Amino acid sequence: MDLKERARKLKTDIPAVFIAMKKKETPIAAKIIAGITVAYALSPIDLIPDFIPILGYLDDIILLPALAALTIRIIPPEVFAECRKEAEGLWINGKPKKWYYALPIVLLWLIILCLIVKAILF
Repeated sequence: MDLKERARKLKTDIPAVFIAMKKKETPIAAKIIAGITVAYALSPIDLIPDFIPILGYLDDIILLPALAALTIRIIPPEVFAECRKEAEGLWINGKPKKWYYALPIVLLWLIILCLIVKAILF
């Protein structure tokens, strides 16, 4: 599978993960990881900002596909196959961009900033 094909597959897998997160048949651990995956995928803010050379795009190339693969592996195959069918064309006009998906990333950066300030001052 080449890079373009993987990117295309990721575009259909993220909406399927979003749907699987809401299903009763999905285990709790998978729902938690699916929530993290979907929040990161839909967040307008990246963990590592894209303006940082090389590192800014590594999270999009490595972190998001790894989270999606982990989530898909945990979700039962029959449930995820059903979710993939439901997800076809779900975000055809683009993924939703909501500011509240950025809250976990902002919170993480605030914690890191507080730890750095605490380490410098004490």
